[in-house]
Amino acid sequence: MTEQTEKVLMKGNEAMAAAAVRAGCRFFFGYPITPQTELAAYMSKVMPKIGGTFLQAESEISAVNMLYGAAAAGARAMTSSSSPGISLKAEGISYMAGADLPGVIINVERGGPGLGSIQPSQADYWQATRAMGHGDFFMPVFAPSTVQEMADVVYRAFDVADQYRTPVMVLADGLLGQMMEPVQLPEEKTEFADKPWATVGHENAREHNVVNSLFLQSEMLESSILSRWERYEQIKKTEQQSEGFLLEDAEIVLVSFGAAARIARSAVVKAREEGIKAGLLRPITLWPFPEVALQETLSTARAYLSVEFNMGQMVDDVRLAVSGQRPVEFFGRTGGIVPTPAEVLGAIRALNQKAGE
Repeated sequence: MTEQTEKVLMKGNEAMAAAAVRAGCRFFFGYPITPQTELAAYMSKVMPKIGGTFLQAESEISAVNMLYGAAAAGARAMTSSSSPGISLKAEGISYMAGADLPGVIINVERGGPGLGSIQPSQADYWQATRAMGHGDFFMPVFAPSTVQEMADVVYRAFDVADQYRTPVMVLADGLLGQMMEPVQLPEEKTEFADKPWATVGHENAREHNVVNSLFLQSEMLESSILSRWERYEQIKKTEQQSEGFLLEDAEIVLVSFGAAARIARSAVVKAREEGIKAGLLRPITLWPFPEVALQETLSTARAYLSVEFNMGQMVDDVRLAVSGQRPVEFFGRTGGIVPTPAEVLGAIRALNQKAGE
Protein backbone atom coordinates (compact mmCIF):
# COMPACT_ATOMS: atom_id res chain seq x y z
CA MET A 1 0.00 0.00 0.00
CA THR A 2 1.41 3.39 -0.98
CA GLU A 3 1.52 6.36 1.33
CA GLN A 4 -1.26 8.92 1.04
CA THR A 5 0.42 12.32 0.63
CA GLU A 6 -2.45 14.38 -0.79
CA LYS A 7 -5.88 15.00 0.60
CA VAL A 8 -8.74 13.03 -0.88
CA LEU A 9 -12.48 13.49 -0.50
CA MET A 10 -13.80 10.69 1.70
CA LYS A 11 -16.89 9.82 3.68
CA GLY A 12 -16.29 9.65 7.43
CA ASN A 13 -17.05 5.93 7.67
CA GLU A 14 -14.60 5.14 4.88
CA ALA A 15 -11.90 7.39 6.35
CA MET A 16 -12.05 5.48 9.63
CA ALA A 17 -11.74 2.17 7.79
CA ALA A 18 -8.83 3.39 5.68
CA ALA A 19 -7.00 4.71 8.75
CA ALA A 20 -7.50 1.39 10.54
CA VAL A 21 -5.91 -0.46 7.65
CA ARG A 22 -2.93 1.91 7.72
CA ALA A 23 -2.66 1.41 11.49
CA GLY A 24 -2.08 -2.31 10.90
CA CYS A 25 -5.60 -3.65 11.35
CA ARG A 26 -5.82 -6.94 9.47
CA PHE A 27 -8.95 -8.44 11.01
CA PHE A 28 -12.40 -6.88 10.84
CA PHE A 29 -15.58 -8.48 12.13
CA GLY A 30 -18.91 -6.76 11.82
CA TYR A 31 -22.54 -6.77 10.87
CA PRO A 32 -24.36 -4.19 8.73
CA ILE A 33 -26.38 -1.50 10.44
CA THR A 34 -27.12 2.07 9.36
CA PRO A 35 -25.42 4.57 9.57
CA GLN A 36 -22.04 2.77 9.68
CA THR A 37 -22.44 0.17 6.94
CA GLU A 38 -20.01 1.92 4.56
CA LEU A 39 -17.19 1.17 6.99
CA ALA A 40 -17.82 -2.56 6.80
CA ALA A 41 -18.30 -2.36 3.03
CA TYR A 42 -14.90 -0.67 2.67
CA MET A 43 -13.25 -3.37 4.75
CA SER A 44 -14.92 -6.11 2.71
CA LYS A 45 -13.24 -4.75 -0.43
CA VAL A 46 -9.82 -3.89 0.98
CA MET A 47 -9.01 -6.70 3.41
CA PRO A 48 -8.77 -9.54 0.85
CA LYS A 49 -6.39 -7.40 -1.25
CA ILE A 50 -3.87 -6.95 1.59
CA GLY A 51 -3.93 -10.42 3.10
CA GLY A 52 -6.35 -9.43 5.84
CA THR A 53 -9.60 -11.00 6.98
CA PHE A 54 -13.07 -9.52 6.64
CA LEU A 55 -15.91 -11.52 8.11
CA GLN A 56 -19.55 -10.52 8.24
CA ALA A 57 -20.67 -12.34 11.34
CA GLU A 58 -24.12 -13.78 11.88
CA SER A 59 -24.72 -11.29 14.68
CA GLU A 60 -23.15 -8.43 16.60
CA ILE A 61 -22.51 -10.83 19.48
CA SER A 62 -20.56 -13.16 17.22
CA ALA A 63 -18.58 -10.26 15.78
CA VAL A 64 -17.32 -8.99 19.13
CA ASN A 65 -16.32 -12.48 20.23
CA MET A 66 -14.37 -12.90 17.00
CA LEU A 67 -12.65 -9.63 17.90
CA TYR A 68 -11.83 -11.16 21.28
CA GLY A 69 -10.23 -14.18 19.60
CA ALA A 70 -8.14 -12.18 17.13
CA ALA A 71 -6.98 -9.82 19.87
CA ALA A 72 -6.01 -12.78 22.08
CA ALA A 73 -3.75 -13.99 19.29
CA GLY A 74 -2.00 -10.62 19.22
CA ALA A 75 -3.56 -9.26 16.03
CA ARG A 76 -4.67 -5.70 15.47
CA ALA A 77 -8.41 -6.11 15.03
CA MET A 78 -11.53 -3.97 14.91
CA THR A 79 -15.30 -4.11 14.88
CA SER A 80 -17.88 -1.42 14.19
CA SER A 81 -21.59 -0.92 14.63
CA SER A 82 -24.23 1.61 15.57
CA SER A 83 -26.01 2.14 18.88
CA PRO A 84 -28.28 -0.94 19.30
CA GLY A 85 -25.57 -3.11 17.81
CA ILE A 86 -23.05 -1.78 20.32
CA SER A 87 -25.43 -2.74 23.13
CA LEU A 88 -25.25 -6.32 21.86
CA LYS A 89 -21.46 -6.14 21.93
CA ALA A 90 -21.33 -4.87 25.52
CA GLU A 91 -20.85 -8.29 27.13
CA GLY A 92 -17.97 -9.15 24.80
CA ILE A 93 -16.31 -5.78 25.42
CA SER A 94 -16.47 -6.47 29.14
CA TYR A 95 -14.83 -9.85 28.54
CA MET A 96 -12.07 -8.12 26.57
CA ALA A 97 -11.50 -5.63 29.38
CA GLY A 98 -11.43 -8.48 31.92
CA ALA A 99 -8.89 -10.39 29.83
CA ASP A 100 -6.77 -7.25 29.19
CA LEU A 101 -7.18 -7.47 25.43
CA PRO A 102 -6.60 -4.56 23.05
CA GLY A 103 -9.07 -3.92 20.27
CA VAL A 104 -10.89 -1.05 18.58
CA ILE A 105 -14.66 -0.64 18.58
CA ILE A 106 -16.33 2.05 16.47
CA ASN A 107 -19.81 3.31 17.29
CA VAL A 108 -21.45 5.54 14.67
CA GLU A 109 -24.38 6.56 16.85
CA ARG A 110 -28.02 6.74 15.84
CA GLY A 111 -31.11 7.87 17.73
CA GLY A 112 -32.53 5.71 20.46
CA PRO A 113 -33.44 4.04 22.76
CA GLY A 114 -34.49 0.86 21.04
CA LEU A 115 -34.31 0.89 17.26
CA GLY A 116 -35.01 4.62 17.41
CA SER A 117 -34.01 6.21 14.13
CA ILE A 118 -31.07 6.27 11.73
CA GLN A 119 -30.48 9.98 12.39
CA PRO A 120 -27.38 11.28 14.24
CA SER A 121 -27.27 11.16 18.02
CA GLN A 122 -24.88 11.45 20.94
CA ALA A 123 -27.09 9.56 23.36
CA ASP A 124 -24.56 6.74 23.89
CA TYR A 125 -22.20 8.93 25.95
CA TRP A 126 -23.18 7.34 29.25
CA GLN A 127 -22.91 3.88 27.78
CA ALA A 128 -19.44 4.50 26.36
CA THR A 129 -17.97 6.27 29.38
CA ARG A 130 -19.83 4.64 32.26
CA ALA A 131 -21.60 1.40 31.42
CA MET A 132 -20.08 -0.28 28.37
CA GLY A 133 -20.43 -3.63 30.07
CA HIS A 134 -20.74 -5.27 33.45
CA GLY A 135 -18.03 -5.05 36.09
CA ASP A 136 -15.37 -2.62 37.26
CA PHE A 137 -13.76 -1.24 34.11
CA PHE A 138 -13.31 1.77 31.88
CA MET A 139 -12.01 2.09 28.36
CA PRO A 140 -10.60 5.07 26.47
CA VAL A 141 -13.19 6.80 24.29
CA PHE A 142 -12.33 9.16 21.41
CA ALA A 143 -14.83 11.63 19.95
CA PRO A 144 -13.80 13.05 16.55
CA SER A 145 -15.51 16.12 15.07
CA THR A 146 -14.19 16.12 11.48
CA VAL A 147 -13.52 13.47 8.87
CA GLN A 148 -9.79 14.20 9.21
CA GLU A 149 -10.00 13.63 12.93
CA MET A 150 -11.98 10.43 12.44
CA ALA A 151 -8.98 9.04 10.57
CA ASP A 152 -6.51 10.43 13.10
CA VAL A 153 -8.19 9.07 16.23
CA VAL A 154 -8.77 5.60 14.76
CA TYR A 155 -5.08 5.45 13.86
CA ARG A 156 -4.20 6.53 17.41
CA ALA A 157 -6.74 4.18 19.01
CA PHE A 158 -4.81 1.06 18.00
CA ASP A 159 -1.65 2.35 19.68
CA VAL A 160 -3.53 3.25 22.86
CA ALA A 161 -5.20 -0.15 22.91
CA ASP A 162 -1.88 -1.96 22.60
CA GLN A 163 -0.05 0.29 25.05
CA TYR A 164 -2.56 -0.17 27.86
CA ARG A 165 -3.97 -3.58 26.83
CA THR A 166 -7.54 -2.33 26.74
CA PRO A 167 -10.42 -2.06 24.32
CA VAL A 168 -10.77 1.45 22.90
CA MET A 169 -13.91 3.03 21.47
CA VAL A 170 -14.26 5.70 18.80
CA LEU A 171 -17.61 7.41 19.37
CA ALA A 172 -18.84 9.16 16.22
CA ASP A 173 -22.39 9.74 14.99
CA GLY A 174 -24.46 9.40 11.86
CA LEU A 175 -23.76 12.97 10.76
CA LEU A 176 -20.00 12.47 10.78
CA GLY A 177 -20.17 8.97 9.38
CA GLN A 178 -22.05 10.14 6.31
CA MET A 179 -20.24 13.46 5.88
CA MET A 180 -17.64 13.90 3.13
CA GLU A 181 -14.59 16.13 3.68
CA PRO A 182 -10.99 16.27 2.46
CA VAL A 183 -8.74 13.99 4.50
CA GLN A 184 -5.06 13.15 4.48
CA LEU A 185 -4.63 9.56 5.54
CA PRO A 186 -1.77 8.66 7.89
CA GLU A 187 1.24 6.73 6.69
CA GLU A 188 1.15 2.97 6.85
CA LYS A 189 2.48 1.64 10.15
CA THR A 190 5.11 -1.04 9.78
CA GLU A 191 6.54 -1.46 13.28
CA PHE A 192 4.56 -2.79 16.19
CA ALA A 193 5.34 -3.52 19.83
CA ASP A 194 5.82 -7.13 20.87
CA LYS A 195 2.96 -8.90 22.61
CA PRO A 196 4.60 -11.57 24.76
CA TRP A 197 1.24 -12.32 26.39
CA ALA A 198 -0.47 -13.35 23.13
CA THR A 199 -1.70 -16.90 22.49
CA VAL A 200 0.39 -17.59 19.41
CA GLY A 201 1.73 -21.03 20.26
CA HIS A 202 5.24 -21.90 21.47
CA GLU A 203 7.97 -24.49 21.15
CA ASN A 204 8.77 -25.05 24.81
CA ALA A 205 10.48 -21.66 24.90
CA ARG A 206 8.09 -20.29 27.46
CA GLU A 207 5.10 -21.25 29.57
CA HIS A 208 1.64 -21.42 28.07
CA ASN A 209 -0.09 -18.07 27.69
CA VAL A 210 -3.64 -18.04 28.97
CA VAL A 211 -6.17 -15.34 28.07
CA ASN A 212 -9.05 -15.42 30.48
CA SER A 213 -11.43 -13.17 32.40
CA LEU A 214 -12.63 -15.79 34.88
CA PHE A 215 -11.20 -15.73 38.42
CA LEU A 216 -12.72 -18.24 40.81
CA GLN A 217 -10.84 -16.82 43.79
CA SER A 218 -12.15 -13.43 44.90
CA GLU A 219 -8.69 -12.31 46.00
CA MET A 220 -7.26 -13.02 42.55
CA LEU A 221 -10.06 -11.09 40.84
CA GLU A 222 -9.58 -8.14 43.16
CA SER A 223 -5.85 -8.15 42.50
CA SER A 224 -6.50 -8.18 38.75
CA ILE A 225 -8.93 -5.27 38.98
CA LEU A 226 -6.61 -3.23 41.21
CA SER A 227 -3.76 -3.74 38.75
CA ARG A 228 -5.99 -2.63 35.90
CA TRP A 229 -7.08 0.41 37.91
CA GLU A 230 -3.46 1.50 38.13
CA ARG A 231 -3.40 1.58 34.33
CA TYR A 232 -6.60 3.60 34.31
CA GLU A 233 -5.00 6.19 36.57
CA GLN A 234 -2.06 6.38 34.18
CA ILE A 235 -4.45 6.84 31.26
CA LYS A 236 -6.15 9.69 33.12
CA LYS A 237 -2.81 11.41 33.63
CA THR A 238 -1.45 11.02 30.10
CA GLU A 239 -4.32 10.66 27.62
CA GLN A 240 -6.68 13.58 28.29
CA GLN A 241 -7.16 15.43 24.99
CA SER A 242 -9.17 18.51 24.10
CA GLU A 243 -9.22 21.53 21.83
CA GLY A 244 -9.88 25.10 22.94
CA PHE A 245 -11.42 27.89 20.86
CA LEU A 246 -11.44 31.53 22.05
CA LEU A 247 -10.96 30.46 25.66
CA GLU A 248 -8.36 33.06 26.69
CA ASP A 249 -10.98 35.50 28.05
CA ALA A 250 -14.15 33.38 27.75
CA GLU A 251 -16.83 34.16 30.29
CA ILE A 252 -19.42 31.78 28.82
CA VAL A 253 -17.67 28.49 28.12
CA LEU A 254 -19.40 26.00 25.88
CA VAL A 255 -18.39 22.35 26.21
CA SER A 256 -19.32 20.17 23.27
CA PHE A 257 -17.95 17.14 21.42
CA GLY A 258 -18.18 15.52 18.02
CA ALA A 259 -20.57 16.96 15.45
CA ALA A 260 -22.30 19.08 18.10
CA ALA A 261 -19.03 20.95 18.65
CA ARG A 262 -19.06 22.12 15.02
CA ILE A 263 -22.40 23.81 15.63
CA ALA A 264 -21.31 25.16 19.01
CA ARG A 265 -18.22 26.70 17.41
CA SER A 266 -20.36 28.60 14.90
CA ALA A 267 -22.57 29.85 17.73
CA VAL A 268 -19.50 31.05 19.66
CA VAL A 269 -18.37 33.09 16.64
CA LYS A 270 -21.82 34.70 16.39
CA ALA A 271 -21.84 35.40 20.14
CA ARG A 272 -18.48 37.14 19.88
CA GLU A 273 -19.89 39.34 17.12
CA GLU A 274 -22.55 40.43 19.60
CA GLY A 275 -19.97 41.24 22.26
CA ILE A 276 -20.52 38.12 24.36
CA LYS A 277 -17.22 36.65 25.51
CA ALA A 278 -17.96 33.05 24.61
CA GLY A 279 -15.50 30.22 24.03
CA LEU A 280 -15.53 26.51 23.35
CA LEU A 281 -13.78 23.57 24.98
CA ARG A 282 -14.08 20.46 22.81
CA PRO A 283 -13.25 17.14 24.47
CA ILE A 284 -11.46 14.79 22.09
CA THR A 285 -11.29 12.08 24.72
CA LEU A 286 -14.57 11.51 26.54
CA TRP A 287 -12.85 9.04 28.84
CA PRO A 288 -10.60 10.19 30.26
CA PHE A 289 -12.60 13.40 30.35
CA PRO A 290 -10.33 16.47 29.93
CA GLU A 291 -11.05 17.82 33.38
CA VAL A 292 -7.66 19.51 33.69
CA ALA A 293 -8.25 21.66 30.60
CA LEU A 294 -11.78 22.48 31.76
CA GLN A 295 -10.61 23.51 35.21
CA GLU A 296 -8.09 25.89 33.62
CA THR A 297 -11.01 27.91 32.23
CA LEU A 298 -12.32 28.68 35.72
CA SER A 299 -10.13 31.78 35.91
CA THR A 300 -12.35 33.63 33.40
CA ALA A 301 -15.58 31.64 33.16
CA ARG A 302 -18.79 32.89 34.73
CA ALA A 303 -20.88 29.96 33.53
CA TYR A 304 -20.74 26.80 31.41
CA LEU A 305 -23.06 25.45 28.74
CA SER A 306 -22.91 21.80 27.66
CA VAL A 307 -24.19 21.38 24.09
CA GLU A 308 -25.09 17.83 23.04
CA PHE A 309 -27.30 15.75 20.73
CA ASN A 310 -29.11 14.13 23.66
CA MET A 311 -31.08 14.96 26.79
CA GLY A 312 -27.98 15.82 28.82
CA GLN A 313 -25.20 13.28 29.48
CA MET A 314 -21.73 14.82 29.19
CA VAL A 315 -23.08 17.70 31.27
CA ASP A 316 -22.62 15.42 34.31
CA ASP A 317 -18.86 15.28 33.68
CA VAL A 318 -18.74 19.05 33.16
CA ARG A 319 -20.42 19.53 36.53
CA LEU A 320 -18.02 17.09 38.18
CA ALA A 321 -15.01 18.93 36.76
CA VAL A 322 -16.36 22.37 37.73
CA SER A 323 -17.19 20.96 41.17
CA GLY A 324 -19.84 23.54 42.02
CA GLN A 325 -17.56 26.53 41.48
CA ARG A 326 -19.61 27.86 38.55
CA PRO A 327 -23.14 27.27 37.26
CA VAL A 328 -23.43 24.65 34.51
CA GLU A 329 -26.41 24.48 32.17
CA PHE A 330 -27.38 22.22 29.30
CA PHE A 331 -28.73 22.71 25.80
CA GLY A 332 -29.51 19.84 23.48
CA ARG A 333 -31.83 18.25 20.96
CA THR A 334 -32.55 14.56 20.77
CA GLY A 335 -34.27 11.94 18.66
CA GLY A 336 -31.97 12.62 15.73
CA ILE A 337 -32.70 16.35 15.53
CA VAL A 338 -29.58 18.45 14.93
CA PRO A 339 -29.81 21.92 16.52
CA THR A 340 -28.95 25.02 14.54
CA PRO A 341 -26.25 27.55 15.47
CA ALA A 342 -29.06 30.06 16.01
CA GLU A 343 -30.65 27.82 18.63
CA VAL A 344 -27.34 27.43 20.47
CA LEU A 345 -26.75 31.19 20.22
CA GLY A 346 -30.10 31.75 21.89
CA ALA A 347 -28.99 29.54 24.78
CA ILE A 348 -25.72 31.48 25.03
CA ARG A 349 -27.57 34.80 25.20
CA ALA A 350 -29.89 33.51 27.90
CA LEU A 351 -27.02 32.12 29.99
CA ASN A 352 -24.96 35.29 29.55
CA GLN A 353 -27.84 37.39 30.83
CA LYS A 354 -28.49 35.01 33.72
CA ALA A 355 -24.80 34.89 34.70
CA GLY A 356 -24.64 38.69 34.70
CA GLU A 357 -27.56 39.14 37.10
